[in-house]
Amino acid sequence: MSLDTKPFHASHTSSDSISVVLADDHMVVRQGLKALLEIEGDIKVIGEAEDGRRAVELTREFRPAVVVMDIMMPKMNGLEAARQILKDLPATRVILLSAHNDDAYIEEASRIKVAGYLIKQSSLAALSKLIRQNQNREGFFNTANSWHNKDEKRDAHSPQTLKKKAILLSSREMEILQLIAEGRANKQVASDLGISIKTVEKHRQNLMTKLNIHDTAGLTRYAISKGIIESGVQLIEF
Repeated sequence: MSLDTKPFHASHTSSDSISVVLADDHMVVRQGLKALLEIEGDIKVIGEAEDGRRAVELTREFRPAVVVMDIMMPKMNGLEAARQILKDLPATRVILLSAHNDDAYIEEASRIKVAGYLIKQSSLAALSKLIRQNQNREGFFNTANSWHNKDEKRDAHSPQTLKKKAILLSSREMEILQLIAEGRANKQVASDLGISIKTVEKHRQNLMTKLNIHDTAGLTRYAISKGIIESGVQLIEF
């Protein structure tokens, strides 16, 4: 995030503070964003999460007005976390931060109806503006260069385009796919998600069948190609 730190002097009082949960796997980023946002005066960070799963938990617990989170996080990425948050708490506005101005990410963010998508090279003023906007789910995205209306991407959801998209996975399958791709064994996945090893094995087999992939390395490559995890992860065979 660009450190354009000139504060926006809003007329809100402390009683009108906009509650925010911040999620980023880098502590220094979270602490920096919290400090800069709270200088604004009308924004209050009420929770910090180091991964997507924790972001979901904190949002359910604190019910903030806004969740600001990175897309690339361990255990559960920001897109999947946003999907779960908006399913449970549709009134919460989710703003995704990304290092990439990537059409695939923007289209998926649009599909799950997040409130905004902001690349990390943007200014603090741009993030503050998105946090303050009382927009509905059919509003706009702030990307690197301009505001994009979701209607402009309508052909991205035409039947012809949808045929070319990746096979849809359930929330649980997405969670398990990410954990497997991050190198966790079935026992670790079961422990992380609070389910049995047999259930993990069943989901793992369903993933392989659905995706027509037959080994862990293949699942990892698929997760990287779809932006579920970042490249550079160690491939571990079990």
